[in-house]
Amino acid sequence: MMTQTASTLINPETKALAFKIFAFEDDAYFKEVKNYNYYSMVLVTEGTGTLRADFSEYLLEAHSLACFSVYQPFMIKADTDLKGILINFHPDFFCIHKHQQEVACNGVLFNNIYESPVVSLAPAEVHSLLQIINELKAEMQNAALAQYELLVSYLKIFLINASRIKLNQNQPVIPGNKQEPFILQTLKDAIEAHYKTKHSAGEYAGLLNISTRALNRISKVHFNKTITNLIAERIIIEAKRELYLTSKPVKMIAYELGFNDEFYFSRFFKGNADVSPQRYRDTVGFSRAEA
Repeated sequence: MMTQTASTLINPETKALAFKIFAFEDDAYFKEVKNYNYYSMVLVTEGTGTLRADFSEYLLEAHSLACFSVYQPFMIKADTDLKGILINFHPDFFCIHKHQQEVACNGVLFNNIYESPVVSLAPAEVHSLLQIINELKAEMQNAALAQYELLVSYLKIFLINASRIKLNQNQPVIPGNKQEPFILQTLKDAIEAHYKTKHSAGEYAGLLNISTRALNRISKVHFNKTITNLIAERIIIEAKRELYLTSKPVKMIAYELGFNDEFYFSRFFKGNADVSPQRYRDTVGFSRAEA
């Protein structure tokens, strides 16, 4: 096994990881499910593998970037030698919610339940992102004035560039039935409008005047997820946002998301995030926006 190196910053107040850059040369680090209280970005420079994230599997190839939100479970199994860079950052280091106006990566790189977490990159795009990573690594070795501000600035540049790449990529053409794009967009709109009150696949099939089986088939083909998966992921994204940005009691958050039973909501959250709502709040943050 080849040497793997990391540059790490620790939050002096919490003693927890704040920011990390890790160069990997095999899949040893990713063989077990990763489910951490910080954001993760995997830039693959060489090799191929299979990525499993949440409920789905994706092909991971050289010249690709995969992005994962806080406590989003993922694991990677290499098919050939896998090399690249892993970047981790805690919400206390950089909060994508609070900086949405400056860096619109939320809903693009992170928390996008309708698209693959993997972004394909051109060689020039890989080179550009690696240059930013080199600037980050150099600054991490330089504990000088305003180090945090400069690191965050470089991280913003990385996120903006990666978001632009993903947004500029051509959307795949859906063959066959011309009605499918309309149905897919209508489904997304319906989930965004009703995920707090409608939690079953059948309810969305009813809204779209289509059978549950047919809607699930379309969802599986184009989103690589069932309707139930999509609904669960959307609820969890909103629950995480509320837990992080507000001081609302878990019971209130549960009620606002359509759960009359706080304990059922907690089981639902833990079943999908592998962590309890309270532990999520304790390890990710608490009412940061109100501080």
